[in-house]
Amino acid sequence: MADKYKPSEIVMLPEQMDHHNHGYNQVVIGLSGQTEFDIEGYGNLVGPGQGCLVTADSEHAFSGLGKNEILVLNVPETVTHTVHADERIERLFAQSSYFHLDSQVQTLIRALTAEMMASPDDLLLSRACTDTLMCVLQRHFKPLASDRQISRLNMDIIDQYIIQHITRKISVMQLAGLVYLGESQFHHLFKTQTGMTPHQYVLQKRLELAQQLLRESGLSLAQVAQSCGFGSQSSFTQAFSRTYGMPPAKFRKDFFS
Repeated sequence: MADKYKPSEIVMLPEQMDHHNHGYNQVVIGLSGQTEFDIEGYGNLVGPGQGCLVTADSEHAFSGLGKNEILVLNVPETVTHTVHADERIERLFAQSSYFHLDSQVQTLIRALTAEMMASPDDLLLSRACTDTLMCVLQRHFKPLASDRQISRLNMDIIDQYIIQHITRKISVMQLAGLVYLGESQFHHLFKTQTGMTPHQYVLQKRLELAQQLLRESGLSLAQVAQSCGFGSQSSFTQAFSRTYGMPPAKFRKDFFS
């Protein structure tokens, strides 16, 4: 995703969030793992079968969540303004957005990326990949509108994600991406529905797990803190004491007394 680019390339995003803009359009398609994007304030997760359109000069940020691979199609303005492809491609890049891909084009993408991995320095193949997908992409994806209105969040999806990633830092952007909302809209709906901010809710889930581990496991306090995603034993003790009125060591002692 650098300024010097090939027409298409397979890359792995680092876990540290990076942000920039560039003077050409870009299509990002998830191949494996999970990645996190924010395009002009609209955050989402991008995994296999999903992607995003980044219009020229749009401010965007991105990072990988563990091991990941994405296919990046770099489309300069000169390509989108040719006589025959213009209308179709210009409609595609009318605005930045996220999308789902159907199974037919996913099969095509797997075949193309297998060839690219076998010949990573083949510029002609790289260009052919971009040209091919630009010709068919619009017919095979379903955009996710940023202004989509929903009245209630699917808490089952959110809870499952929190449980699966409880040992890691969990951002509002990641949670908002699960339900295809921007951070501000998600934050408002979340607090309206639960009475808590997303941060407070995640903390509650960490502490509920901590209580369970203190009762049912022989883990040390440091191990419990790590298992529940706290940065240190001291931060765990402070949060636990503030919420339950006693430190975790006393909670465990009282439970077994």
